[in-house]
Parts: sequence; structure tokens; C-alpha cells
Amino acid sequence: MTTSEFNPSGLKRALDGRNQSGSGAPFDPADLARAANAFFSALPGQEPDLELSPNIQPQVLSAAEPVSAAPASQVPTPEVPEVGTLYLEELPLSLPDGGSITSLQGGNLPGFALPSLPGQGFYFLDGLQAPAVPAVAPTIPASSANIPSAVPGLASVDPIATTPVQTPALIPTADFYQPQLVPITGAPAGFFDPYTVRKDFPILNQQVHGRPLVWLDNAATTQKPQAVIDRLSRFYETENSNIHRAAHALAARATDAYEGAREKVRTFLNAPSSSNIVFTRGTTEAINLVAQSWGRKNIGAGDEIVVSWLEHHANIVPWQQLASETGARLRVIPVDDRGQIILEEYERLLGPRTKLVSVTQVSNALGTVTPVQELIAIAHRHGIRILIDGAQSVSHMPVDVQALDCDFLVFSGHKIFAPTGIGALYGKQELLDAMPPWQGGGNMIADVTFERTVYQGAPNKFEAGTGNIADAVGLGEALDYVQRLGREAISRHEHDLIVYATDGLTQIPGLRTIGTAAEKAGVISFVLEGLRSEDVGSALDKHGIAVRSGHHCAQPILRRFGVEATVRPSFAPYNTREDIDALVQAVQAIKSGR
Repeated sequence: MTTSEFNPSGLKRALDGRNQSGSGAPFDPADLARAANAFFSALPGQEPDLELSPNIQPQVLSAAEPVSAAPASQVPTPEVPEVGTLYLEELPLSLPDGGSITSLQGGNLPGFALPSLPGQGFYFLDGLQAPAVPAVAPTIPASSANIPSAVPGLASVDPIATTPVQTPALIPTADFYQPQLVPITGAPAGFFDPYTVRKDFPILNQQVHGRPLVWLDNAATTQKPQAVIDRLSRFYETENSNIHRAAHALAARATDAYEGAREKVRTFLNAPSSSNIVFTRGTTEAINLVAQSWGRKNIGAGDEIVVSWLEHHANIVPWQQLASETGARLRVIPVDDRGQIILEEYERLLGPRTKLVSVTQVSNALGTVTPVQELIAIAHRHGIRILIDGAQSVSHMPVDVQALDCDFLVFSGHKIFAPTGIGALYGKQELLDAMPPWQGGGNMIADVTFERTVYQGAPNKFEAGTGNIADAVGLGEALDYVQRLGREAISRHEHDLIVYATDGLTQIPGLRTIGTAAEKAGVISFVLEGLRSEDVGSALDKHGIAVRSGHHCAQPILRRFGVEATVRPSFAPYNTREDIDALVQAVQAIKSGR
């Protein structure tokens, strides 16, 4: 059993059943083994392979009298179980909301985590007979005769301990054997629980058409966590003011919050300086800024701009407009039949007249992850500048602009849990310093007379007028939230969702996935034989499932595969396998005409 097989859905359903009725549906202890695998795989040096075998006969030993009352030499010594084994049977386990689990069948569980119990996070079972567990062993007296009378024969599994000890088999008494669920301070790094994440997003706790909302339209926009909602409210309640140009207290607070958000973007992208970060309305405006400022200064008649087949319209149209106005030429990198950039063809396109390459890091229509590190290195080898569209990548994977060595990178806040109407442009300092302002007005000037204007330096010279102050602050809070979740953990979780969803959807007769790249992030695109994609999207809505259907502002790449529209479910950290199950079942019902 591997950690990629861990499905918390069954565990959650079993716990929910016990919580609601006190008896509920039968509790499947295999889910506990999967939970243990997922948890302990995150601990250093652990290679879990925990299973519950139907051949194991679990047992809890008890004595008529407390064992501590008898001399150690007279205490019956049962056969010592295999190291790393807990045996459980008919043990009442109290839950935080008053419910209980009354029948656990045991086997091979060296302590285990129960994720997402109501409002409490992660738990370990406490007060269980616990033989030694390498690297996570409890430390208890060597003889049961020395156990304090308050807890005869009982020991807690300590998930933090690092020194293995050999613990004798102990005989708990029926009077004292009362295991409890005890909260711990946190889960090991790498353990990701989407059910806990879901609790941060209040909009997900609703029904649509009488069904629980399943939000799978994340490539269009992500939902907002309570932390971002609260930060926006706090800004308007306590800090709201224009920035930079006043001496009063609220202006200082608002300026600090706005520039603090810029620093958070810098940290998130690992940019060298906050002056590398320009706030924009989003990816589209950021690309237009580069086209109208850097492009007009550096691209002329006969020059070439290179994009790929995978691009969103926002990374095609501005370059077409610039080419039309200047006499430049737009050239396109081909993709193979899986939707992957063909690197050899890319390099053949580059020549002495190529001035800029502008490519996406993740396709919004297919989910293809492009080899941006190689694309950047090849462009620079030819002395060509390169812009990376990170709108679909920054929420799914770590992005380090210094490690990439890209010249520009752009992204939108609303695709990474921030408000709409805010985004950012990263640019290398020497490029931003040499670029003329795109728009003129207040805030971006140092001095103005009727004869001339002196502009401020970057980034201020690109932020004319009153910006989207509150939403920039909200963007900073959203990036903090993503950092707390961990981008590596998000990437692993969403990869598992893509694999699980692809496996489920491709079992449906007549369903064809569009784009089967070896490396994908966040998106699956498909068509259903005999049905319009828009009709499938509308039918899914009746099931409470929100997906995007249409051309996704990426018509060239869809036409490359012979279609005009697809159905596009897309994923975020708060999505679960239960969401995928609901999607697959609904598509099966739609296909069969139910």
C-alpha cells in the first residue's frame, strides 16, 4: 500500500456515520491503515506498509484485578505481539462531539492519525497497549508492576519520539482501559488533509439545485478562504485610505499594507527586490503592459515574436496587435499529439530577428506543464528575452523567478485565492528601468511642469492613478495562506486528484480526453461523444457540479485537436476524491441519458 492510495473519503464517511447515529455504517479499519500510511510516510525514515489482514484475530487482554496489585513475577505474560502492532477490539473511543466508535478490528497500526474530526485537526489514539515502534516508540517503565496506579498498563504513542525502546507486553484492566482521542499540535510536513482545507472556504458550505456544491472551475477562478475575506474586511474597517500622498495615520497604515503586499509577492516568487514587482489588474493587463512598453521600444518591422499553440488569448492578442502596428511577425511553437511543446521545433523558430518569446507555464485548456526551464535557457542562448505566463502555475507549484532566470513573469490573484482585479508583473530590474511608462497620471510622477514630466522609478512609474489597494492587500494574504499550506504539498495532492479523475473518467464509454501530456497540473479537458460540451456543463450544474465548458479563451489549441469546445474540470487544494466521484457518477448518468 502506498500513500498515493490514501483515500480519506471512506474514513470520513465512517466517522460521520458514527458521529450522527452512535452506530452508523460498519467501520472499515482498512481506512485507518491508509490514514496511518499517509501520516507516517511523512515522518523521517519511515517506510510504512500497513495493512489489516482478515486472518488476524485481534484481542484485548484484561484481568479481573488491576495488574499493578500483583507482584511482577506473578503477572501473566502474554505472547509479545510483533513490534509495531496494536490490537484493538470492542473499545469505546470518544469523539470530540460526543459520538463514539465502538468496534475497531485491529492489526499492524503503530499509532494512527484520524484526520478532520470536527473542529480539531489531527489526533492520535492515547491510552492503548503499545509495543515498541521504531522511531515513534512510547517511553514507559520496563515492568508493569512499576506503572502508576492511575494508568496501569497503559502508554501513549508519541509521534515525536526518536529513540526506539523495547516495551513489554502489558495487560490493561477493564476498569482503566479507556482510550481517548487526544489532539496533537500538528501533522508532519507533507501530510495534506483537503477536508481541513475545505473548512477555510465558507462558500463551499452550500447547495446548488439541492445538491452539495462541488467547485471544479478553479482554472477560471478560485474561491476565497476566510483569512482573505477577513483581511479585506479589516482593511476597510481600520485602514482604508489612499496611499503614498498623505501625512495622516490611515494613509500610513494603508501604504504599509499595500507595500507589505508587494513584499509578499516578492517573497512568493523569490524576486531579488520588491521594486521588481508591479501591481496590475491581472495577467492580461500585465502582458499588455510589457507589449505596449517594452515591446514598442524594442520590436519593429521584420522582427519576430514567438508564442506557442498552448496560449490563452491574453498571450496571443496583445502580440498580434503589436505585430500589426509595428510590422513584426508572430511565430508559433508546435505541440505534439499529447499537447506537449516540441523543443526541437521551438529552437528552429529562433533566429536573429526574434526579439521575444512569450509562453505559458501551464496550459489553461489542457493542463500541460511546459518545460519553461529549457525554453528560457534556449531563448537566452540566442540572446532573446522571454516572458512566462504564470496564471495557471503559481497556484499549483513552486515558482522561483531567479532559479528560472525568466525576464518577465505574470500572474492573476483570483486564480490563487485572492480577489479579482489584482495581479502582478515581475520584471528584471534593468528591463523595468529602461521601459517607458505605459499610462500617465498621478502617483507615477516625481515632478510635472507644462514643459516636461519626470517619472518615478519602477515599479511606481507603471502604477498610474489610484490602484486596487484593498485587493493588493488581499493578494498578500492569499499568498500567505498558500505558503502555510505548502506549495509542494498542494502539487502532490492535485497530482493525485488528476490521476484519480483521469482513471475514473476514461472508463466512461464515449469520453475522450483532450491533452494527455506526461506532466499536467490542475486541469482535465474532455469531450463526450454525441453531446455538446456546453450541454454537458449545464447538466453537471444540475448535479451541483461547477465546471467550465466552452473554448476557455484558447481556441487555437482546441482546434489543433479538432474540437471547438471541451468540458474542463479543474482542481484546487480543497477538492477531494469525493468531488471526483461525484463528477464521474454525474458524467456517467448524463452519458446514459439519466
